[in-house]
Amino acid sequence: MPRLRTGFIILATTTLLAACTSVVPPAPGPGKTATTPPVQLTQGGILSAINNTRAANGKPPLRYNVKLEDAARSQANLMAAKDTLSHDLGVTLRQRVTTAGYDGAVGENVAGGQSSLDQAIAGWLASPAHRDTLLSTKFQEFGLAVATVPPNRDSRYRTYWAFIAGGPFDAWR
Repeated sequence: MPRLRTGFIILATTTLLAACTSVVPPAPGPGKTATTPPVQLTQGGILSAINNTRAANGKPPLRYNVKLEDAARSQANLMAAKDTLSHDLGVTLRQRVTTAGYDGAVGENVAGGQSSLDQAIAGWLASPAHRDTLLSTKFQEFGLAVATVPPNRDSRYRTYWAFIAGGPFDAWR
């Protein structure tokens, strides 16, 4: 019975996500900065924005991880589909990263309503717990995704961001 229920949840989630637009950066692009709107983000622009923020705060750079990006995309899409800003909308962070094939310690930041990555980062820096996740030296890599609610649908935040940092479990022991 648990397998049947899981299959139903995956099917229901897939159906909900069809109404969302997910923006996941494919490759670096010239001239993209942290003020780039979600539809123009690239992996290189995201990597620069996150690592420039870390450098400005005396922290080492993170590597980009597509498995963490997949888990972040899942969360951003789910938040947009449900038009709800939350870390747990029926699928926990651990479930999402495991489904994406990532095995390690993780931390997550989510945001809603910001129209650019620099605004999302500024919001995370202004929140002590989110700041700690963004700047932690225990993490070595990250993935990020953004999803938007279609313009023909009413929405509280319209744009949803998910950042997931990861690293070895040993760093937390």
